[in-house]
Amino acid sequence: MHREHLSDWQHAHSFGQDQLRSGERRTWIVIGLTTAMMVWEIIAGTVYGSMALLADGLHMGSHATALGITAFAYFYARRHAHDRRFSFGTGKVNALGGFTGAVLLAGFALMMAAQSIDRLFNPVAIAFNSAILVAIIGLMVNSVCALILKDHDHDRHGHVHAHQHDHVSHGHSDHNLRSAYLHVLADALTSLLAIFALLAAKYFGLYWMDPMMGMVGAALVTRWSWGLLRDTSGVLLDRQAPDTLCQSIRDRIEADRDTRISDLHVWSIGPSLYAAAIVIVAHHPKSPQHYKSMVAATPSLVHVTIEVDICE
Repeated sequence: MHREHLSDWQHAHSFGQDQLRSGERRTWIVIGLTTAMMVWEIIAGTVYGSMALLADGLHMGSHATALGITAFAYFYARRHAHDRRFSFGTGKVNALGGFTGAVLLAGFALMMAAQSIDRLFNPVAIAFNSAILVAIIGLMVNSVCALILKDHDHDRHGHVHAHQHDHVSHGHSDHNLRSAYLHVLADALTSLLAIFALLAAKYFGLYWMDPMMGMVGAALVTRWSWGLLRDTSGVLLDRQAPDTLCQSIRDRIEADRDTRISDLHVWSIGPSLYAAAIVIVAHHPKSPQHYKSMVAATPSLVHVTIEVDICE
């Protein structure tokens, strides 16, 4: 058989990662808002000598950097979607971007906790009116950004498998966008807790509320970052797919009593995209293409490798 005749059995491995995703567009909008707020606060803090404004501006800059990593992950995945050096496409770049964002989020939480503990034992004078104004503006900006990204769990995108032209999978596991969402949510939470603590200190003299709310915020952000680290590391380490998906594959193939699956590996290769390696044992085995057709309708299963053994 000539090499050119293999085209009917070959297919691309981009799985839709070369398409511009709605999450990428929304991330760039949020980066624009965050950067504009950062520049305004740094300039205002420098001109008016306000350390509160300057510090919050630099804080916004750290989150703009994290969002920039998210945007770069989207760009890199699209740019290299057809690069043959990536065996199953660039879908895992999404998880890598989310993992990196989660690490930065954990660092942000650690910094919040350290500063809060230091402030608890070494209190400083607070310019309440200026600090409350900064916190309110920050809350407004981050609330808008969170609204832009809030549908991260419903970011829908189509992926068409080259061997299954009638199978379109819609996913909702964009870890990269989830990372961006958690960053702006952490910022909004920080601003909200700061407003509460500053009002309590200004009107009731509860100065300890300011560092205490900082530690509460750090604990919540740590919990968010841990969840994201757990999910993204599972993708990067090829953790087995959810039991429901694996069981669905078994039920379809083992519907024939003569056929059993002896080995099953199903792992994520992108946002709601899965590959499977299946070893089948049967007394009267059929062709691998027959077994592929049995799982063709399984949601999100875009790459299937079948090995068939005869049970003597």
